[in-house]
Amino acid sequence: MNLADLALLVARLWMGWVMILHGVNHARNFESTTDWFATIGFKRASLQARLSAIGEIAIGFGLAAGFVTSFAAAGLVVVMSVAFWTVHRFAGFFVFKRPDEGYEYVATLAIFAAVLSIFGPGQFSIDAATGLAGDLDGTVGLLVCLGGLLAGALQVAATWRPPVKT
Repeated sequence: MNLADLALLVARLWMGWVMILHGVNHARNFESTTDWFATIGFKRASLQARLSAIGEIAIGFGLAAGFVTSFAAAGLVVVMSVAFWTVHRFAGFFVFKRPDEGYEYVATLAIFAAVLSIFGPGQFSIDAATGLAGDLDGTVGLLVCLGGLLAGALQVAATWRPPVKT
């Protein structure tokens, strides 16, 4: 057993677990999530909330299993970049007591996802078992994650407008 492969497995399992729970929380509290999405300025908030829950759960399982890991990591970059631009950037770097403060958490997850995409999922993954690991990491993994950053920017541009302060 390679220590780096073990570290990648632990990192994937943790990030996957975080995303699965985040998506399940959105799904279980769907009406509240929809209301919150509307409050922060998303058009078609119900659709956004549904896609967010499904996407976060799928991303989580992809990361945990090491299945098309670069694309799962890019999905995480999409989610975190949307969260950054629509909520967290306004409060500065630090997260304190409220979930809509600071961007340290979302930036950390996005950067870690990009690093995982570059290094690959490690030996203990579906990608390694199927031979995809060498094809989807390195420069290709970086490019896939940069595509996730672009997809996040497009989602924000197409679906979000800053809420009017009263």
